Amino acid sequence: MRHARRRIVRRAARLAAVGGLLLGGTMVTRAVASEPPGPSAAPGTLARAASGAGAGLVARLGGDRTAGHWVDADGRPVVAVTDGSTAEAVRRAGATAKVVRHSMTELRSAAATLRSAPRVPGTAWALDYRSNEVVVRGDRTVSGADWSRLTGVAEGIGGFVRMERTEGVFTTRLNGAEPILSTAGRCSAGFNVTDGTSDFILTAGHCGPTGSVWFGDGKGDRQIGRTVAGSFPGDDFSLVEYAGGRAGDAADVVAVGGGKGVRITGTGEPAVGQRVFRSGSTSGLREGRVTALDATVNYPEGTVTGLIETDVCAEPGDSGGPMFSEGVALGVTSGGSGDCAKGGTTFFQPLPEAMAALGVRLVVSGRDGAAAGTSAPPATGAAGAGASAAGASAPVTGAGGTPLLARLTDRRNVGPGLLVVAGSLVALVATRWIRTEQDRKAYRRQYSATWN
Repeated sequence: MRHARRRIVRRAARLAAVGGLLLGGTMVTRAVASEPPGPSAAPGTLARAASGAGAGLVARLGGDRTAGHWVDADGRPVVAVTDGSTAEAVRRAGATAKVVRHSMTELRSAAATLRSAPRVPGTAWALDYRSNEVVVRGDRTVSGADWSRLTGVAEGIGGFVRMERTEGVFTTRLNGAEPILSTAGRCSAGFNVTDGTSDFILTAGHCGPTGSVWFGDGKGDRQIGRTVAGSFPGDDFSLVEYAGGRAGDAADVVAVGGGKGVRITGTGEPAVGQRVFRSGSTSGLREGRVTALDATVNYPEGTVTGLIETDVCAEPGDSGGPMFSEGVALGVTSGGSGDCAKGGTTFFQPLPEAMAALGVRLVVSGRDGAAAGTSAPPATGAAGAGASAAGASAPVTGAGGTPLLARLTDRRNVGPGLLVVAGSLVALVATRWIRTEQDRKAYRRQYSATWN
C-alpha cells in the first residue's frame, strides 16, 4: 500500500513538472511574439527617442535653418540643416547633422506652388527630407500633355523638385485588420476611439459618406454601426459609431491575422525612416518604412493633403486599416499604388490630426486617457485599437475581462516564464533522483535479506 502511494506521488510530481515546462514555454514564446522582428529593426525605445529628439531640434531651430529630420538605419536622429552653426548646435544636442541647400520653408513653398497649379489626377508629391527635394510622381493614367505641364511648373520652382513616373495607379484602397462592409464597398476597421459617451471605429473617409451602414459579414446579418462623421477629400478619415454604443472586448488590440493581434498603447507622430506595420483585411500584416511626410495625393475622387508616405504595400480592401509601430498608433490606410506582389507606395491619414478634428481619443483599457470602464471590440466587429503592453501579441477574440492567453502573452511574463521552466526542470531532475535512490535502497534491502 505504501509503495502504491509513493508511485502515485511520483507520477503526480512528474506530471506537474511536465505541465510547468509546457506553461513556462508558452509564456516565453508567446510573450516575445509581437510585431514580426527584422534584422534591421532598431530597438523600439531608441527609435522613438530618436524621433522625438529630431522633432524637438527642428521645432527649436526653426524652418529657415532646418529641413526636416529622420531616423537612420541604427535608430539615431539625423537633422537636415542649412548652415554650419546650426549643424554644430545639432551635434552638441547629440544628433547627426546633414548640411543641405534648401530649408523647410523652401520645400513647403514648393509644395504650395504645386498645389496651386491645375489639378492632375494620378499625381502625388511629398517632401523627401533625406534628398532635400520635393518628389513629384505621376502614375500611368497621367497623359503626356498633363505631365509636361506639371514638369513646367516644377522647373519654374527650381532644381530641387524631382519628377518621377511610377507604375500602377494612385487609388483609394476601397474594397484590413478586420473587414467591414457596406453598400459602398469593403474597408478595414482602423482603431477604436471614444468621445467619453460612445465608442467608434476610426477608419478612412473615402470608405463611405455619413449615414453609411456597416456590417461584419457578407450576409448583412451582423450590423456593426453607422458612419456619423468624416472628411474626404481634403482629409481621409471617418467615424463609425457602434450600433450598441460600445466596442466590446479587447479594444486595445489590432488584428494581424491568424487570430492574433497587437496591443496598442497610444498615438504618436511618425518619423522618416521609421519601421512601421500595417494590417488589412485583404493583404494582412505588412511592414516597411516611412519614406516621406506631408504628402499630397490627387486621387480621381479628389485631393488629400498631409499624408504619411511609406513603402508598405496595400491592396483594395485594406482602406482604413491601422498603421502602427512599437505599439503606437500612427495612422489609417488611405490609398496608393502597386500591390503586395510587386510592392508599391501607400499613404496614410495621420491619426492625431483625425482624432483632434473628430473630438475623440483612443480606447485604452485601464490606462490614463481611457473612458472609465470602456472595454474593447470583439474580433468579429473590427480590429480593436487602444492600449496595453506595447506590441505584445494578444488574441483578437475574448469575452469579458482579460483572457488567460492575453495574460500569458504579456511581455512582462518572459522572466516568470523562464523561472517556471527552470523550476520544472529542477522538479523533474529531483523526482528522477528520488526514484533512483528509492530503487537503490530497495535493492540493498532485498540483497541483504537474501544473504541473511
